[in-house]
Amino acid sequence: MSDRQRSLFETDPAPWEVDDRAQQAVATIVFSEGPQGEFDYLIPPEFREADNGEQMLEPGRRVEVPLGRGNRRITGYCVAVELKSSGRRLKQVLAVLDPARLLSSAMLRLARWMADYYICPLGQVLDGIIPAGVRHQAGTREVKLLSVPTQVLAQMTKLKLPKKQAEVLQLLATSAKPLTATQVAAQAECTVGPVNSLRKKGLVEESVVRVASGSSSIGPNTVARQVPHDLSDDQTVALERVLGAMHAREHQTLLIHGVTGSGKTEIYIRAMEEAVSFGRQAIVLVPEISLTPQTVARFRARFDRVAILHSHLSDVERHQHWGRIARGEVEVVVGARSAVFAPVPHLGMIILDEEHESTFKQEVAPRYHARDVARWRAREEGVPLVLGSATPSLESWQQAQVGEFQLVEMPRRVLARALPTVNTIDLRLQEHSRHSRGSISRPLAQAIQTSLHDGGQVILMLNRRGYSTHIQCPQCGGVVICPHCDMSLTFHRQTNSAICHYCEYEITAPSECPDCKFGGIRYSGLGTQKLEDEVAARFPDYVCVRMDTDTMRRPGSHQAALTAFREGEAQILLGTQMIAKGLDFPNVTLVGVINADTALHLPDFRAAERTFQLVTQVAGRTGRGEKGGQVVVQTFSPDHPAIVAATRHDYEAFTQHELPAREFAKYPPFTSLVRIVFRGEDEQITGLVAEEYTKSLSRIAEAHDEEIRVRGPAPAPFAKLRGCYRFHLQMQSTNVAAIRQIVFEVAAEVKLPDKVTWTIDVDPVDML
Repeated sequence: MSDRQRSLFETDPAPWEVDDRAQQAVATIVFSEGPQGEFDYLIPPEFREADNGEQMLEPGRRVEVPLGRGNRRITGYCVAVELKSSGRRLKQVLAVLDPARLLSSAMLRLARWMADYYICPLGQVLDGIIPAGVRHQAGTREVKLLSVPTQVLAQMTKLKLPKKQAEVLQLLATSAKPLTATQVAAQAECTVGPVNSLRKKGLVEESVVRVASGSSSIGPNTVARQVPHDLSDDQTVALERVLGAMHAREHQTLLIHGVTGSGKTEIYIRAMEEAVSFGRQAIVLVPEISLTPQTVARFRARFDRVAILHSHLSDVERHQHWGRIARGEVEVVVGARSAVFAPVPHLGMIILDEEHESTFKQEVAPRYHARDVARWRAREEGVPLVLGSATPSLESWQQAQVGEFQLVEMPRRVLARALPTVNTIDLRLQEHSRHSRGSISRPLAQAIQTSLHDGGQVILMLNRRGYSTHIQCPQCGGVVICPHCDMSLTFHRQTNSAICHYCEYEITAPSECPDCKFGGIRYSGLGTQKLEDEVAARFPDYVCVRMDTDTMRRPGSHQAALTAFREGEAQILLGTQMIAKGLDFPNVTLVGVINADTALHLPDFRAAERTFQLVTQVAGRTGRGEKGGQVVVQTFSPDHPAIVAATRHDYEAFTQHELPAREFAKYPPFTSLVRIVFRGEDEQITGLVAEEYTKSLSRIAEAHDEEIRVRGPAPAPFAKLRGCYRFHLQMQSTNVAAIRQIVFEVAAEVKLPDKVTWTIDVDPVDML
């Protein structure tokens, strides 16, 4: 028992030493680390009521409790408080860590739904909802505040104290708020000696609180306010639909299918302005890649109090934003997927822009999809959810077709601007053309030259970073691979290194074959670094800016690159998919897709959908100004339905081809899918464990009435990553609840051996 526990119970035995069957105040606690499940702890009297009459321990706060036979102190989340008649000996809560609730009742219900739906322990879900900076109270420090107890105040006139102690006591008694010892000494013009003497005599009491350790790092909104433009007919109709849903004061999900440049963002802003006018707040989720200064500035130009949440915030900044949001000081929260958990006190609506983006799916526990979490939260709080995209996910599109979502069409660009013309270049023919050299075909090179000569700007996209994508020996055929991932290393010329883009393993680029020592080792494949060199050589009179993960690592680099391009300091912008969306540059008159097939033939049932979306989105970056624009798409598969539909800006044609194929194969959106991945350092043992689990899953699935299909196990497409071999299986059914129940049953029946782990991914997006 700790000293603190002894001081609290000097005459009475500890609660866990007494078999008290009367009703007791009990807190239900869950842990993010350690044992899973819910555990009951007795709430001692001092944590039941605060001095101001408010409840000290309530659901949504973190606590410290003893765990196990050794009573190890561990942090947990309080998820319920109730009176219980327990025949068990309960241990007591040791400390309440948070001065206020971190989670409302509604957010706790959301967390329970996520834990059940995504088959994830509740404690891990709560860790995923509450940012680390908030949990650790980043940017604060503990201070000891002094005050005069009530019983001392009543006896002050009778006390006989030295002059300086009397002055200090009088100062504390008349202070409007508690003071630190240093503050008291400064105001009383003395040392802390008299303060310590009063403390020893029990005439002042001490409380420990957390205060901000410095000034706020969140600056004022310095963006000039903008006057909104008149709406087009399509925008007017769409806004009326959204406002109608908001004024109905009930949940509705609206899917805005608007072509690139149709003005969807203006609809979001007008709807949010209406919500703010009624004292409500709005959450806007955008892909991390779209959190550009241009996007942020657009929201700040229309709202005074905006919080921006993204992955580059420090823990201190995130904690400060969280506090402002929780206090109702923010009108609009703009952020990536985790912003769906923002603690706005008066939620008016949630908006997901570019709802098809795969970055809305979290790839570590809890493996949630922000779109589905947003829908659950919006439905629970009775507010509309607005989804927007020029290329909606097939899951959302199908929901709209069956009436679960309201479909809002915006088929025309603002100001009646035409969609850009799209031409394809068949690389199968270009490979044999003597006029073609490098990665830029002759037609694309001519289009670039014409666009630049006419004063326009050019965007070139290649979704492969590095210089050469693989290093191979022409004599023995050996490929330089990562020893931890069995993936080919990518050559980075600037650092003369070969890097694994999956685990960051890095070596000096070899000058000879590591296996046979042949000196003519070949660097093959095309990445953005190599493309940049080719552009510089072929268009030396123009400035080129490259945007990929390698060039955008420093703070502010993203903004600097886009600013240079926007202001015309650079005429060519090339990069990976991060330049394919969220950018609005009216002077861009040409977009070139260097290779549209980089993801088309991956072993993933969404490969065609992703290719269609990427080509369509990057094509939409041009033709937004008076000069118009065109798109040139280089591909080895010009006749593929996804490529054909993208070149025609024909989303419905793509769905009419893709949806029947999905339905035939029993893939989403016609079934629910759960993917289980087994990982282990020993390939044979991991494979055997995967087979054992698959047999158990199949056996239990047959006992259920629901039609459940179990496929696998098989080596994952990336069979070895970060030193672990990987096997996966899939479960498909129209009833995801039945799949979850089967997984729960098997998890209880079959135990994993040491050094083999599994991950359960409900509604997976990454199939590799």
